[in-house]
Amino acid sequence: MSAPEEILAGLDKEQRAAATALHGPVCILAGAGTGKTRAITHRIAYGVATGVYDPHKTLALTFTARAAAEMRSRLNALGAQGVQARTFHAAALRQLRYFWPQVIGGPMPQLIKQKGRFLAEAAQRIKTSTDRAALRDLAAEIEWAKVSMIGPEDYRETGRDAVAGLDTITVARLYQGYEDLKTDQGYIDFEDVLLLMVGILEENPDIAAQFRQQYRTFVVDEYQDVSALQQRLLDLWLGDRDDLCVVGDASQTIYSFTGATSRFLLNFSDRFPDATIVKLVRNYRSTPEIIATANAMLAERTKSNLPPGIDAPWPPPLELISQQDSGAEVEFAEYAHDEDEAHQLAARIKELVSAGTQYQDIAVLYRTNSQSLVLEEVFTELNIPYVLRGAERFFERAEVRQAMRQLAAPAVQAETNVAEQVRMILGAVGFTENPPSQSGASRERWESWQALYNLAQQLGQERGDGFTMHEFVRELHQRAEAQHAPQIQGVTLASLHSAKGLEWDNVFLTGLSEGLVPISFAETQSEIDEERRLFYVGITRARKRLYLSWTLARSASSRSNRKRSRFIDGIVPAGHALARTTEPAPTRGTKRSSRRSSKVATCRTCSRALATAAERKIGRCVDCPATYDEDVFEELRAWRLNRAEADEVPAFVVATDATLIALAETMPTDAHELSKVPGIGAQKIAKYGEEILSVLGN
Repeated sequence: MSAPEEILAGLDKEQRAAATALHGPVCILAGAGTGKTRAITHRIAYGVATGVYDPHKTLALTFTARAAAEMRSRLNALGAQGVQARTFHAAALRQLRYFWPQVIGGPMPQLIKQKGRFLAEAAQRIKTSTDRAALRDLAAEIEWAKVSMIGPEDYRETGRDAVAGLDTITVARLYQGYEDLKTDQGYIDFEDVLLLMVGILEENPDIAAQFRQQYRTFVVDEYQDVSALQQRLLDLWLGDRDDLCVVGDASQTIYSFTGATSRFLLNFSDRFPDATIVKLVRNYRSTPEIIATANAMLAERTKSNLPPGIDAPWPPPLELISQQDSGAEVEFAEYAHDEDEAHQLAARIKELVSAGTQYQDIAVLYRTNSQSLVLEEVFTELNIPYVLRGAERFFERAEVRQAMRQLAAPAVQAETNVAEQVRMILGAVGFTENPPSQSGASRERWESWQALYNLAQQLGQERGDGFTMHEFVRELHQRAEAQHAPQIQGVTLASLHSAKGLEWDNVFLTGLSEGLVPISFAETQSEIDEERRLFYVGITRARKRLYLSWTLARSASSRSNRKRSRFIDGIVPAGHALARTTEPAPTRGTKRSSRRSSKVATCRTCSRALATAAERKIGRCVDCPATYDEDVFEELRAWRLNRAEADEVPAFVVATDATLIALAETMPTDAHELSKVPGIGAQKIAKYGEEILSVLGN
């Protein structure tokens, strides 16, 4: 065991204050990179060394097994063996197994780790159709309800948004069916572990007293992420005592969608008026330039004037003070499109590595998992090793594998361009024009499909009219086979959520455009505030260099209608040089790139570049005034319907709406002019040419 003063050596003034506050309720407000784990482990070790704490009666609680293991390792190094460091679930499960025989009797139910099987059966019983993505979203929703202590009956009154396209009544029925199946088959889930322990402690005072005799001192890390259910269990563990230390930062609350809430942290001094409050604001991770950016971004929200009637509490954030030497300025960059951004990031990474940086000291962070596709593609092409964290590799995702199987099936219309074929084929398995309004697995699945559709559009634009579905599928398989296996020496690719708790010397925050940061489905002020906190977490992952970038368009062929994130406002220093590119970065060969740039189609009305295949087909922007006779268009539609019925094929096989619009706008008078209409090839001229010309009055 280390001597008490040795344990305190090396702590700064605030950390020492936290470590020596051994009695009564203590709240440590610890900003990012301020050494909170160091402070609380030294606090526990100091308490043990001075005899204030019995290590065998001390319980430290956190939220991940990795964090608990790190805490145990540090405590052992400080000589505080015997202290229990566990997650809430692990601590509750250990207690449940101990008390089950004497309270319930008989064998304890089996613990399920995946809810999918039970939810699928519950859905089948009420004749509701679900797929894997819907089951994942339903499982997440039930977990939210249970940690919020909302049962199936009460769930009906929550007014929650639709989940997987199902209303609250249907979700409540599935929730009840799931609970019934679990009970009938002798299973419990992780949320039940907490609920059962709450019930046992509330209904058995002797058991509660026995536990409180076992554990006298409690420390809770990441207290801003505690749920209502976890707080209730913690209260039962404590009883009428107040020997509790909590550690957290409201500015890092990013898991509200799972039931986490910072209100218990923010209201700690209301509950315990005599609590000791310690603020850790000395940041040891990041340079002053990075910390100034983080502080400024939060300050923008602090001083913002919300419209009347909007109630969105924003507690004053901790203002961090960097303890590092001054470093590189934060870089801001605006790029033409996503592929351009990925190429420029790759070039910057190559420069860093050439200067001596290790790949493992670099991370590229983004808001949604689907954004990894273009990064994976470019990094693979340029031989930059990478590791995907917190998500399956793009081509290993279930929805991508399913889509590739569907796309490999024989095409039904060889003359329709590849992007349109992809859209129609994916539509048959659930792809829609607009994304789901909620987050979760359904949204991630849609984004994967959207990424495939975008890729089809891009390749079709680059390779011209001869590009076929067979070539597209072959390209997909080649890209899947070429992916790097995860390796330690690689750039980390991670979503902002999965980056929490990690840090790197060099961090690139990408895709900082409206609709991504904040995400498009964040509509209320509270949801937008959480997006701002998520951005803050991303910024504070960087130790030495920080790069913030956004794009003006999704692809080289898309219209430049994106705007940079509102969170960027106020953090770009006056006169700061903004890196900007207007030309796409070269891709796979000069010949292809030249073909792309030389064949840019423009709108016949406004002369702007046409962004989509449908626009290029009709020859104008979709929002520009139509230049065709509506009666002619309706006559073409009527002809198409009759022809489709006669041929016993879907209407789009005869001609898509875009093709009909192009016909009505160009009004061809002979076969030669007809052949110039996109979507009308030699086979369709031979089969339908005379009929089309007749409808057009020729």
